[in-house]
Amino acid sequence: MALKITEECINCGACEPECPNNAIYEGGVEWAMSDGTSVTDDTKHEPISVDIYYIVADKCTECQGFHEEPQCASVCPVDCCVPDEAFQETVEELLAKKDKLHA
Repeated sequence: MALKITEECINCGACEPECPNNAIYEGGVEWAMSDGTSVTDDTKHEPISVDIYYIVADKCTECQGFHEEPQCASVCPVDCCVPDEAFQETVEELLAKKDKLHA
């Protein structure tokens, strides 16, 4: 499943550079599927959060195919990068998403 950032986020920014899919954005920043991926859709989308960093579920693969564990969660000093129950995905589905993002 994708990860999400909870309201406990202190906006330190440690998670953002660790994401291999560029799925993490600073609060208030628009996002696009093409950001940091090989996807050509550069349509800008409204920020998911305005106040804290956020993770775009359509781009989050829990670092499958890149690392042994989600890197955002491993560097977060307040443990606010947690599984998002709204996005249940198998390892196979996450790997397929990774392949789509980095064709």
